Amino acid sequence: MKTPADQIALPLDWPQAQDDSRFILSEANRAAFDHFRNWSLWPVKATMLTGPRRSGRSLLARAFVARVRGRLFESAEQHDETELFHAWNAAQDSGLPIVMVVDEVPPAWEVALPDLRTRLAITPVARIEQPDDALFRSLIRLLFADRGLHMPDEGLKFIGERVERSYLMAERVVEAIDRFAIAERARLTLPTIRRALGEGGIIDTRGAA
Repeated sequence: MKTPADQIALPLDWPQAQDDSRFILSEANRAAFDHFRNWSLWPVKATMLTGPRRSGRSLLARAFVARVRGRLFESAEQHDETELFHAWNAAQDSGLPIVMVVDEVPPAWEVALPDLRTRLAITPVARIEQPDDALFRSLIRLLFADRGLHMPDEGLKFIGERVERSYLMAERVVEAIDRFAIAERARLTLPTIRRALGEGGIIDTRGAA
């Protein structure tokens, strides 16, 4: 059976191109992931993608528009509203979707142009949430691997039980531990991780053994 022109046949581990493998699928982003897989069901050929910064939202959006020859507006709320309005209309005419990556969606995103505001009101929204435990640990492991380091499971468990789960925190944790380990010429052991996070002000180690 031939795949309709406005659908894309995707393997379960999509996206995979260039550095798309860095997109780690979990419950925190699965709804957004499935939204793009099922884009033929969108009511209009446009969508808004929102979520925390550093959550992989741009990576997901870029992978999608590259495959369907769509158009991407990152930080869409900072673009000229008339340009967005015309791009939205052009997407409906061409059938090639537009994706707008935004920090906030309307009404938090205050749109001044009435015609654009009307169109965004019928534009679906995909959201990426803060990482769940599995994604948080996988992200930390990936960030350490970027530095040529292996974070042991016991270290991941220690971190996951003691710090706020967020994308920005994952980066902060890895930076703090790596800096400390380099300065102390230490291996990634639990004492090293504990001291690094304590001295970095990420956890309170007062009274710790």
